[in-house]
Amino acid sequence: MNAPYNSIRTFFNPFPNPTTMRLNVYAIDDEPLALRVITTHVKQLPFLHLVGITTDPVAGLLRVKQGDIDLVFLDIQMAQLTGLQFLQLLGDQCRVILTTAYAHYALDGYEYAVADYLLKPISFERFLKAVQRIHKQLEQLAEQPSTPIPAVQPKCLFVKTDQRLVKVDYDAILYIEGGKDYTTIVTTTEKLLTVSSLTHLADSLPHPQFLRVHKSYIVALDKISVVERQRIYLDKAIIPIGDTYRAAFAKVVAG
Repeated sequence: MNAPYNSIRTFFNPFPNPTTMRLNVYAIDDEPLALRVITTHVKQLPFLHLVGITTDPVAGLLRVKQGDIDLVFLDIQMAQLTGLQFLQLLGDQCRVILTTAYAHYALDGYEYAVADYLLKPISFERFLKAVQRIHKQLEQLAEQPSTPIPAVQPKCLFVKTDQRLVKVDYDAILYIEGGKDYTTIVTTTEKLLTVSSLTHLADSLPHPQFLRVHKSYIVALDKISVVERQRIYLDKAIIPIGDTYRAAFAKVVAG
């Protein structure tokens, strides 16, 4: 570590207590140089743990949504998915610090209650000030007595379709059909092709609202109109019931 960083660390005392909370950090920017700067800054601070970096905002969103990230450094100007679009999809799952070379984006970012806004090129002093404040806030929250909060069940999922993430409401899904290269989600209004596997979707969707009835099909239970022999009639589709899934399906339908 060079001398300037040593003096800064001594002055700010960024890690006074060896048992202090460590924050899991993720960085998303389509400029590799910007990611290298953030990586260098993060590694100076032992209370930050860099989980990963990416130039792909869609992949980054899917990673952050796994739920173990405390703080995201997010570029605003990205071609595939802008930082503001990312914030709309992310919600309030974790703290976000926006990074950009253009100061006029700050007001847009604060509409989404971002934790801070760093202007490129990002100096270590400004970086340290931002993360220390967030670290202190999260430590104080962790020290407060916790009260049980009822779990809020999601009412939608996000699926990747080529270069986009598309929100799909559970109530709109009729059935899902697995194919060789793509999985088709059939809703009341459209058909969506996604690269997500049928197994992944079966694990993600709530049970028994959605049932896997065949190696190639998942159906929405409340959309079934008739069950006859080994077939399910659903809207204009006829879905076969596989032998492997017959007993489980019958048990759910019988209540």
